[in-house]
Amino acid sequence: MTTDYKNIAVEKDNGITWVMFNRPEKRNAMSPQLHYEMDDALMRLAIDDETKVLIITGKGDAFSAGQDLKLYFRETENDPVAKQRAQQAANSWRWHRITSFPKPTIAMVNGYCFGGAFTQVCACDIAIASDTATFGLSEVNWGVIPGGIVSWNIAELLNHRDAMFYAMTGLPFDGRKAAEIKLVNYSVPADQLHDETVKIAKLLMEKNPATLRYTKEAVRHVRGMSHDQAYNFLGAKLLALQQVDKEKGMQKGLNEFLDSKTYKPGFGEFKR
Repeated sequence: MTTDYKNIAVEKDNGITWVMFNRPEKRNAMSPQLHYEMDDALMRLAIDDETKVLIITGKGDAFSAGQDLKLYFRETENDPVAKQRAQQAANSWRWHRITSFPKPTIAMVNGYCFGGAFTQVCACDIAIASDTATFGLSEVNWGVIPGGIVSWNIAELLNHRDAMFYAMTGLPFDGRKAAEIKLVNYSVPADQLHDETVKIAKLLMEKNPATLRYTKEAVRHVRGMSHDQAYNFLGAKLLALQQVDKEKGMQKGLNEFLDSKTYKPGFGEFKR
């Protein structure tokens, strides 16, 4: 895998791959080049055997402050080709590559998360934030809407009242509030964020990888379906899983529950 990225950093650690925005002096604001590098990295990591779980975060005191207004907007406004390339790369990795990523994805929101950075948080399977992370949809304050697909992201993920309130006021909120309105799964003190995220990643690595992948796809796709559509889709998905699962997870699970009695659902609760 290429290692000459300038705007991101990729690190691997025993099955966990960290992809970090690496413009800390700009609070990891997203430039066109950062988008190109992220699009390339996620394409490669999707087929990387060493990557079992992907964690996306930012270096320094920010997750990402959103789009780099100077580089992404102003410096491409008179170059339609550059503008189109940047827009396509930004949408590609922040939504399509993350939502279709074949392994579990976690957003670790360690600091500032503004505007366009909401998209990759919403796209990840799981999101964990620092209690003191700062979120904001500040676009209304400089005369634009939460663009790209940010408005769609928050309309899909958040309660209607919360989405409208924060988009219309531009008021910031912290990680605790982000957890309360379910933008993230939960938040923890800043000094616990790294270890907590690794704990969740390791828990995911204990699961059957084929089952995880098909579970992700099942939950994402049924959201817009009717009952009958979902019933048929999930039935076909289960049959497909049984065909591709090299570890034979269903048979193993039934044996552990019915025969050896080594698995007891509901016992041994995961603790944070």
